[in-house]
Amino acid sequence: MQRVGLVVSPGCSPISFAAMSVFELANLLGGEPAYDLHVLSERGGQISTSLGMSVVTKPFNAADAYDTLVVSGGLIVEPATPGMIDFVKQAPRRARRVAAICIGAFVLAEAGVLDERRATTHWLYARDMQKRFPKVRVDEDRIFVTDGPVWTSAGMTAGIDLALAMVEADLGEDAARSIARKMVMYHRRAGGQSQFSALLELTPKSDRIQKALAFARDNLQKPLTVNDLADAASLSPRQFSRAFHAETGQSPAKAIEHLRLEAARLMMEQSRHPIDNVAQQTGFADRDRMRRAFLRAYGQPPQVIRRNARAQMDA
Repeated sequence: MQRVGLVVSPGCSPISFAAMSVFELANLLGGEPAYDLHVLSERGGQISTSLGMSVVTKPFNAADAYDTLVVSGGLIVEPATPGMIDFVKQAPRRARRVAAICIGAFVLAEAGVLDERRATTHWLYARDMQKRFPKVRVDEDRIFVTDGPVWTSAGMTAGIDLALAMVEADLGEDAARSIARKMVMYHRRAGGQSQFSALLELTPKSDRIQKALAFARDNLQKPLTVNDLADAASLSPRQFSRAFHAETGQSPAKAIEHLRLEAARLMMEQSRHPIDNVAQQTGFADRDRMRRAFLRAYGQPPQVIRRNARAQMDA
């Protein structure tokens, strides 16, 4: 059984514990426990979270062996204590994996664990991290980043995606999918996915428009006319177009292009599918049309984005 320790400090965000729920559900759904879970702090005892509720912890000890150590994040970046820095600095020599959720990555950076490694953190603090710790190669637009034995995630719910990826590495894809289903997650996000979701940016208010967008994302390989989307929303095409623009500030065509771009970029970065296949699967029909859309949105053609992603992975 693998020992997993969540390292917390006063003022930690309770959402960090959601990542531990992933390991908890792995034990529940797997038939037999795969993880031995612990909540750790420098001195042990009760630790007050950012919401004011207390969590009982045990004191961390550099002599204790853990398979995975995860440093939690808070709501603001504060200097870590010398004891915390010393413990985290020694962690890579004693644990198979060391991870941080959200701005917990600043603790890893202070301890030198992220030197010459790729890492991410909450987008709001990413540039501050790069400025303060120039030896860290900060990727500010990723859900989570794995660089050897060191894992870091973006803010808030991204810790769940990171934990699911760990479980997938340990127990397989089926186990991670079952846990995501149990947690009622709409979909699992891969590490290379942007912190900024096209669906989130659209923020439709009504169930009908949300349903149409969900239909679109599940059927990107199809033409997706306004009539198709209106049918999914149970509205007439005229009603749908008017409601869609009022709720999202975009035309249906522009919104669908953003969804196609997001899906195509993810495929370019994380798969080896030929560019023609990516264009067909995401509804661009041909590589030239997809190339023009990439240049408008990202200023780079798909081949360059794929090459840069592979170079980062190789590094």
